[in-house]
Amino acid sequence: MVTGIEKASALLLGLGVDLSSRVLQYMTEGEIEQVLMVLGKSGTVSPEVRHIALKEAIELSSAGTSEMRGGVEYSRQLLARAVGPRRGTEILERISVHQQLSSFEMLKNANAVEVAALLQEEMPQTIALVLSYLEAKVAADILTSMSKENQIEVTLRLAAMDRVSPQVVQQVEKSLKNKLSSVINEADFRATGGVAFLVKMLNQVDRGAQKSIFEALETTNAKLVEEIRANMFTFDDVIKLDDRAMQRVLRDINKTDLALALKGAPEHLKEKIYANLSERARENLKEEIDILGPQLAKNVYTAQRKIVDAVRTLEEAGEIVIAGGGGDEYEVIQ
Repeated sequence: MVTGIEKASALLLGLGVDLSSRVLQYMTEGEIEQVLMVLGKSGTVSPEVRHIALKEAIELSSAGTSEMRGGVEYSRQLLARAVGPRRGTEILERISVHQQLSSFEMLKNANAVEVAALLQEEMPQTIALVLSYLEAKVAADILTSMSKENQIEVTLRLAAMDRVSPQVVQQVEKSLKNKLSSVINEADFRATGGVAFLVKMLNQVDRGAQKSIFEALETTNAKLVEEIRANMFTFDDVIKLDDRAMQRVLRDINKTDLALALKGAPEHLKEKIYANLSERARENLKEEIDILGPQLAKNVYTAQRKIVDAVRTLEEAGEIVIAGGGGDEYEVIQ
């Protein structure tokens, strides 16, 4: 019996990289992962399986009968064209450890505030271990929902993490089973945490939390902060875009979000953006910024996050190239 996932994988392989990448654009990351987990380890797909898959795809012609070879490299090319090299690499990383699913996988769709409350009283190294087994965005949401003290301590532990044995994970899972019930299925050591993961996570944390974490770390581990900053892309880094990239980004940004994001932004960044707008658009933007008046810092940071996300989306699509890797959220920015 050929499963639906196997048929989807066979169909993608039969379509080739170009057409398959277009199909993947209409799938969720979860669906992409399921298909590519099969495709990445398939090696060869028999003519029988291909025939079944193509027969069910009414709009496609019947394929040939020779075997076709899949594998990790095919998957890598497919993802690079479908979702961009950066996101594609992250998806492949998650697929590579699929056989070693974390016992904390169930937290993927859990409420971040509730999870943070459950973990709040645990040791920082325990929280760091749990977060290191989650997607960067999920981990960031949970971290942001924690106290400032825990944010700093957990960040330090994450930066120092390297590899964790299945036995340690099992012990943590056992101690948290009443809070985070799930099943452990670790077959080998898995790389966890580290600066690379920390950068991914902090890129998803709101700017106010970023600022608090960095300020606290500066006094105890300035070298770590420097390493993290070197690998991050923040709103202030938008100034590193060349004029062509800046103009492309501005086409995709809601003008209200742009005006809000520029509240409190340094003058040199504002001038960089103004220089890449028409005179009329520039004057309209300045007027809208003035009309906005004082704004909560958390709202400004949300707008800035949207712009950073737009930049990263365009970079992942290969349309632009980027160079280089606030106080409390209720502060009011004039």
